[in-house]
Amino acid sequence: MQPTVPQHMPEESDTSAENPPETKDFRAWRDSGEAAGASKSIGSAIAAARDGVAQVLVRLGATPNRITVVGFLFTCVAGYCLARGASQQVPYFVVHEGPVGWWPVLAAVFLLLAGACDMLDGAVARLAHLSSRSGALLDSSVDRFSDMALCIGCFLHFALLDQPSITYQLLAVFALCNAVLISYLKARAENVIADCSVGYWLRGERFAAVLIGCLSGHVPAVLWQLAISCAFTVWRRLSYAFLAIRAADADRPPPTRGPWPGWLGRFQLWRHPRGSVAYDLVTGTHIAYIVAAPCLWPVLLAVEEHADPLRRWLLDS
Repeated sequence: MQPTVPQHMPEESDTSAENPPETKDFRAWRDSGEAAGASKSIGSAIAAARDGVAQVLVRLGATPNRITVVGFLFTCVAGYCLARGASQQVPYFVVHEGPVGWWPVLAAVFLLLAGACDMLDGAVARLAHLSSRSGALLDSSVDRFSDMALCIGCFLHFALLDQPSITYQLLAVFALCNAVLISYLKARAENVIADCSVGYWLRGERFAAVLIGCLSGHVPAVLWQLAISCAFTVWRRLSYAFLAIRAADADRPPPTRGPWPGWLGRFQLWRHPRGSVAYDLVTGTHIAYIVAAPCLWPVLLAVEEHADPLRRWLLDS
């Protein structure tokens, strides 16, 4: 008999009645022995609230597949909102001349609804004992479709401007490529190695970045982040998989998934697990970039004359 695979499991966790997502998310932190950061308390509080809502949904007869589909529809609406106003600043946080509107805020509202569904489908599947391999496939596939909906929305916005931005269209494409590759490399690598859960930019981090970008009206800045910074997670997973395969072939233990041993590892804050103080510092830096960097460099708002450097380079060459 084949083992039962959870019906709705997030990209980087395995869920079951005995092993809820919160346990998996913070297992690496527990094993590391590091001090707990704010992300641990916040994550535990969210998990507790999620399970409480999930219990109500189970009593109401909700099914995980329906929750998954509803969440995807919310994401599609968010993608439409981004197609209408990805470059808009929000009225309550205008930092430079340029378009202002409520479309990013509307996108944030639907992203919050989609995120709630994304957390609840797995919890409902676990609590109602509705786990299945087909449900796991549906959930994983919908996650990729959701990434596509958001990136395509941004691409369309910058393609339909009076002066289309080649640079930001390309950033949206790179962001989508990174999102797909991060998931694909883990799934493909784990056909030959035990675990490839490495890298900072998991789906939760990418989702949070887009959400904060929408709330602050700095979606263009997030596209730079997802197109460039996420590429390091792609490389991290690819390189780790190669090292792990070579170690297995040589009958050696797998390479460390955390920081390097010794003093050099102290500077690799991004390799520390969720729930740790180092993780919080890295996350805080990314949030500060999204909120503050466009205030210092308006080019990140896609409104300056140099906001489309690729077009300028192509025209000048």
